[in-house]
Amino acid sequence: MNTKKQEELVNSFLSMLDDEIRPLYQDIIMHLSDLGYNPQKQRSNIIFKHDQHNKQISKIGFRRNKEHLPFFALRFSACRGYSKRFTDIISAAIVKYPTRVARCIDDDCAYCAGEADTHVYTYIPSDGKVKYHCGASALEIPYITADDIEEIKKLIKEEHVYLMKHQAGIII
Repeated sequence: MNTKKQEELVNSFLSMLDDEIRPLYQDIIMHLSDLGYNPQKQRSNIIFKHDQHNKQISKIGFRRNKEHLPFFALRFSACRGYSKRFTDIISAAIVKYPTRVARCIDDDCAYCAGEADTHVYTYIPSDGKVKYHCGASALEIPYITADDIEEIKKLIKEEHVYLMKHQAGIII
């Protein structure tokens, strides 16, 4: 963490987690921090952005329900070769948010840098018609477990390399 305030923000979040999942979130947060992503309060959540490109890569917080369960969302639109779990997350997002189409595919958006097909979520359902979802979105990874951590960290790193190259102009 960069500042005492950022450290307090993260520690406050972690203190509300049970002992079983706290280490998972702590591991992810440390990985983000090691890559230069700083926690920032955004309403009741914490987002992670990098000073070099100022794009959000991740978001954590608590679902607004009676169970007060934590959530983790990750931007991994520039990543390829992920597991079925992450393919299913993309397909669920496309079904749940049909209006969040990737307008950049039709040159109707300039928010993200790089070729559109390299930074949008893509899903091909059984009918074979390719569907796209805006790549600027962090998608919720429901109920993360220890089995997810290595893949999440790999996706964070891959997205980070993409964002640094295309948004900040820095090749790492």
